[in-house]
Amino acid sequence: MNSKELLQKWIEAFQRCDVDAVVECYADDAVNFQIAAGEPAIGKEQIRKDTAEFFRGFPDAWSRVENLIADGDRAAWEWVGGGTFAGEFYGNQPTGKSFTIHGCGFFKFKDGKIIEQHGYWDKLSWFAQAGLPID
Repeated sequence: MNSKELLQKWIEAFQRCDVDAVVECYADDAVNFQIAAGEPAIGKEQIRKDTAEFFRGFPDAWSRVENLIADGDRAAWEWVGGGTFAGEFYGNQPTGKSFTIHGCGFFKFKDGKIIEQHGYWDKLSWFAQAGLPID
C-alpha cells in the first residue's frame, strides 16, 4: 500500500471508532503528537490507551475528510469532526454536549505502519463546546 492508502485505512478505522484497527496501523515505537494535548503518546500501548479514552468519552465520534494528500512516505488530511461527550474522559464526567471542530493530521509511514503523527486542532473550541474544563 502507498501512503495515501495507508492513511485511508487509518481514517476508516478511526471513523468506525475501532480501537484495535486504529492501533494496528501504528509501528510499535510510533509517536503520536497531538500538539494541543501537550505531550506526545510514545509507543503503540500509549496510543492504544489514548485512543480508547477518546472513544470512551465520545462514543459517537465522527469525522469527514476535507482534503487528503500524499507524497512518498508521508500523507496528510484535513478534517471536520465531532461527537457527543457521553462517557467519562480522563476523569471528567460526561456533559451530554456535542462538539464540531476542524483539524489536520500529518503522518509518516515506514514498512506499512505509521511511525509519526502530528495532529493540529483547536482545544479551546473542542473543550468549550463539550463542557470540559479548560486548563
